[in-house]
Amino acid sequence: MTPEKKELIVASFNRSETLKFYNASLVECKTDFISIKIPKQQMMTRKHGMFNGAMIASLVDVSSGYAAVSHYDDDCYVVTVELKVNYLRPALGDYLLSKAYVIKGGKKISTIRTEIFTVDEKTSKETHVATSLVTMMRIK
Repeated sequence: MTPEKKELIVASFNRSETLKFYNASLVECKTDFISIKIPKQQMMTRKHGMFNGAMIASLVDVSSGYAAVSHYDDDCYVVTVELKVNYLRPALGDYLLSKAYVIKGGKKISTIRTEIFTVDEKTSKETHVATSLVTMMRIK
């Protein structure tokens, strides 16, 4: 990834009002891979302190979109065509961590695999809580 492309992604990430609201941070940004961290807030949880499934799906969507954008050399915009999430276990932890990988990047359509983990801050233990397959379409 060129420094200019990384700068475009970071600038886009920093402009997002939703990501600011979530207190999200960009952990890693390279070609065909994006990782995002979101700390737990009460509005994101269900009973017993687990992350809500909607929060996980939102993180999957955002991470997959940025991963798709990272695949292309130029500045571009993508939209979600299809998103499937398998919830593997209750999402208990201090923050969510996404790891989004481009499986296949085409001229218009990209397929992304995004894994979601919860992380315990005291032990740094990652627990795999969701896996997803997402299709994104480049529109610009």
